[in-house]
Amino acid sequence: SDKVGGSIVTQIISAVMVLASGAVGYVMMQAYGSAAPEQYFPAFLGLFILLFTASGIGNGSTFRTIGVIFDRQQAGPVLGWTSAVAAYGAFIAPVVIGQQIKAGTPQLAMYGFAVFYALCLVLNWWFYLRGNADVKNP
Repeated sequence: SDKVGGSIVTQIISAVMVLASGAVGYVMMQAYGSAAPEQYFPAFLGLFILLFTASGIGNGSTFRTIGVIFDRQQAGPVLGWTSAVAAYGAFIAPVVIGQQIKAGTPQLAMYGFAVFYALCLVLNWWFYLRGNADVKNP
């Protein structure tokens, strides 16, 4: 993020997270309908590792972006608020996945996350990367 820009890294990582979440949902759906669900475990594990890695990289690029967009007085409170939202996300994601597992449709949680990440991708592009964005932050 320091070399190529926080918004560019966030954009790429958001696309990776959309694809990984959708793929995890698909793998979970296949496993639930299979007589041998364990055959899907390596793909499931690999995709979740990709998703967690991308999440960590996205976290870093987001915090890098905040330091560029806001001045010193504003950056601290914005970083604090962003940390609180991120902590809530770390709480709510397992709850949503757990509820969907109980319902027998865990893939719906992952598809929902993919939609959320796609929305994040569009918002990042709109506010920071499009040609006439108010805040140009590559």
